[in-house]
Amino acid sequence: MRKTLQFVLVGLAAISGLTISPTIAAAQDLELRIGPGGVGVYDRDRDRDRYDGYGRRGPRGCDPDDALDIARSEGLRRAQIVRMSPRSIVVQGMTRRGPERITFANRRGCPEI
Repeated sequence: MRKTLQFVLVGLAAISGLTISPTIAAAQDLELRIGPGGVGVYDRDRDRDRYDGYGRRGPRGCDPDDALDIARSEGLRRAQIVRMSPRSIVVQGMTRRGPERITFANRRGCPEI
């Protein structure tokens, strides 16, 4: 009985050690930096989440990929951008009734005109 209990305890310890190891690996995103302010902890993921590629002001206009995605979600098949100007983006595609055009304002969020 005692040998069986030892095998069970050793097995549980091995299994718990395997489940803890992925959480230890996740802590590798932290690094220590020494700089003018002293020693500090730097989290790599935190800065990556803050940077969205647009700078401080945010996006200046409608992203063409977003305009295509919105047009496809509204039912346009084979959607493509026909014209882009500083004020609008025109997307053309096919619906059940035939060719169709959707015009989006070249502003943040791509509102439909």
